[in-house]
Amino acid sequence: MIITVTPNAAVDKTLTVPNFQTGFRHRASESLTLPGGKGVNIARALKTLGEPVVITGLVGGRAGQLIVEGLQRENILNDFIHIGGESRTSTAVVDPTTMTQTEVVEYGPVVTEAETATLLDKIEYLAKGARFVVLAGSLPRKVGEDFYATAIGRIRRHRCYVVLDSAAEPLRRGVRGRPNLVAPNLREAEDLVGHEFHDDQDLVDATAMVCEMGARNTIIKTPHGCVARFQVGRKQRVFQGNIAPLESVVSTVGSGDVFLAGFISARFRKLDLGECLRHALAAGAASTQRYGAGVLDAGLAADLIETAEVREIDTGP
Repeated sequence: MIITVTPNAAVDKTLTVPNFQTGFRHRASESLTLPGGKGVNIARALKTLGEPVVITGLVGGRAGQLIVEGLQRENILNDFIHIGGESRTSTAVVDPTTMTQTEVVEYGPVVTEAETATLLDKIEYLAKGARFVVLAGSLPRKVGEDFYATAIGRIRRHRCYVVLDSAAEPLRRGVRGRPNLVAPNLREAEDLVGHEFHDDQDLVDATAMVCEMGARNTIIKTPHGCVARFQVGRKQRVFQGNIAPLESVVSTVGSGDVFLAGFISARFRKLDLGECLRHALAAGAASTQRYGAGVLDAGLAADLIETAEVREIDTGP
């Protein structure tokens, strides 16, 4: 079983607005509303890829009810903690004319210490029957920035493979909790290590720095590829992966979440590391052909695996 944790679940709205400009009234040509939040997106993709997955996290108010009802319609198992606050709504405006997207994301509800403690208990309870636990996304207001680090410590008691995908201080503190895998995107990784990247070597060096901070393995996601460092026995293996962008892109919203789901799915099935990265790249690329975060065609993802290029980098003794 795979557990995904979304402390800051959301109602995600995606609007298609050709020739979008700020300061003007527009009419959306298409719209899609789905349960969202990084862990929800990852779980949706994992289910599409055929993996057993359960979502937990925090939901509240009418928006929280919509999240749960939406997941039930998608037949995605969930076991949320219901809180007094109102879950957030996130809106993405996709302009197919300029191939750009604009996102407006609410902070999320105010969460009490008791509600946070209940979620930590729920995570540990679910971890007892899981092989993988994915901690993903931002934290709602009043949840301490050491939340992920605390959760990792409790999950590790049950020998689960712990994946962390967050940003800013929750990511920085979470890495110190020694998760099995950390998977930031380019901007999140730059913030984590404290400087911008200018070439591929900077990315390779950054994976080493993140591992030194506490992560056992690190994948840095880039727009059309990744650089990854894995601890295999006493040796570290470094890979670089790329996939050619598809000719037409519908939306890139949530493609990084689907990339990570593709990796976790392949790792759950015990494929080798290079093959796991190929599956990740293919899944992420496939997701750009569909509206909705975490939405992909599993058949297209399978077809794209052979187009993904992954090579191991020799980093010396």
